Amino acid sequence: MDFPTLKSIIEGLLFLAGDEGLTAKQIAEVVEHRPELVTDALEEMKEDFVREKRGIQVVQIAGSYQLATLPDHAPYFERLAYSPSRSSLSQAALETLAIVAYRQPITRVEIEEIRGVKSERAIQTLVNKDLIEETGRAEAIGRPILYGTTKSFLDYFGLPNLQALPEPAIFEDTDNLEEETQLLFEKLDGRQLTFDDVP
Repeated sequence: MDFPTLKSIIEGLLFLAGDEGLTAKQIAEVVEHRPELVTDALEEMKEDFVREKRGIQVVQIAGSYQLATLPDHAPYFERLAYSPSRSSLSQAALETLAIVAYRQPITRVEIEEIRGVKSERAIQTLVNKDLIEETGRAEAIGRPILYGTTKSFLDYFGLPNLQALPEPAIFEDTDNLEEETQLLFEKLDGRQLTFDDVP
């Protein structure tokens, strides 16, 4: 593989890795090249992004590389975050919210086991919208954060308490996530799925 292709693949890997980032060694294992070559590619990518005035940058934090936005652009990101037109939830966030609602208290790892994909961004979105919150720490290695729904969640769905959630059929296994999600959002009674009215 040529050097431009290597850089392109690394950019995609960093995008997929998100906030967790990847070390040069991890990238080297995936692309099957020496870590030194990967490090060279990452350094050149940093320079490329600056020279081309890209909206993202490659940063190294605690030994891991990740893609990040530019601090100078922060005011625009704030506008986007608080824009009413951006207040609807993605399918990933909806699924994550349904899982938390029915299985709380629950850790991120348990959510990801049910969904089968990383859920860090979906969880962060729901925390930012005050629909879920940290409720404690699990008694497990690393004491992972436990998540549960908030009062705003109950207010938005018009629920007096969690016992008023639609009764799940049989959720002993994790194969019924779609049905679980559907039950929860039928509570909307045809309302637009936006969160302008969440306090």
